[in-house]
Amino acid sequence: MSKSLKRVRAALVDAGIDFEIVEVGQARTAAEAAASVGCALDQIAKSIIYRGGDSGTALLFLTAGGNRVEDARATALAGEPLCKADATLIRTQTGFAIGGVAPVGHLNPIRAWLDPRLLDFDAVWAAAGTPRHVVRLDPHMLAPLTGAVAAAFAEPAP
Repeated sequence: MSKSLKRVRAALVDAGIDFEIVEVGQARTAAEAAASVGCALDQIAKSIIYRGGDSGTALLFLTAGGNRVEDARATALAGEPLCKADATLIRTQTGFAIGGVAPVGHLNPIRAWLDPRLLDFDAVWAAAGTPRHVVRLDPHMLAPLTGAVAAAFAEPAP
């Protein structure tokens, strides 16, 4: 088991919540993840990481699989310009590689926001630390687990 997957599992066990981690063939995209576990696209909780333009830190937007982060709304929430986060920043701040960024188990604290669309479901699936593992969670546990603030920052992807 990878270090990243172990960190995610430990964070969830420590939180005392119900979860299920599943190994899938490939889940680098929301569509691949949804097809792998047989759920709706919006039941995939994507971890979108930006770099704060002023702070230089990673910022996390947990977004429903069929949505995308709307830049102006996300920038307003963050209170600073948002820039594309590179692989080095993501790995250094979260401990995960792109395609496997989990909502929990980060190496460092991270400011986070939650797409309210995820709360429409009984269960959502998120990356579990690797591009080959996903975790089923109660979406109402995402805010307490991550410190994320529910906010309208997303819109349907074109």
